[in-house]
Amino acid sequence: MEEKDFCCEQKHVHDEICEQVCVDMPDDDTLFDVAELFKIFGDSTRIRILSALTKAEMCVCDIGSVLNMTKSAVSHQLRILRQAKLVKNRRQGKEIFYSLDDDHVLSIINLAVEHVVE
Repeated sequence: MEEKDFCCEQKHVHDEICEQVCVDMPDDDTLFDVAELFKIFGDSTRIRILSALTKAEMCVCDIGSVLNMTKSAVSHQLRILRQAKLVKNRRQGKEIFYSLDDDHVLSIINLAVEHVVE
């Protein structure tokens, strides 16, 4: 396809549409934070961990076993996911169990999988 296939033949700005979009768009700081969030989702190892956590709350050893990863590698990725508020943890005795931080994370993962599978 040529560039002309992606552009209007004449320059004409639809003022009403543009004004409404400007009013409704999130501010630049919010959009920057969204882009940073998608960078976190851009790593297949972190997606595998998040996918596993959609099924059950798990400790580092469980995640490592399911994904065939070392405890160190899992812990490193969980630290990133925790800092991004995508996972949370709880202590039970000497063990720490991880789960998705909230239903928004579950929705994002489920929607992404559904989109790719379609």
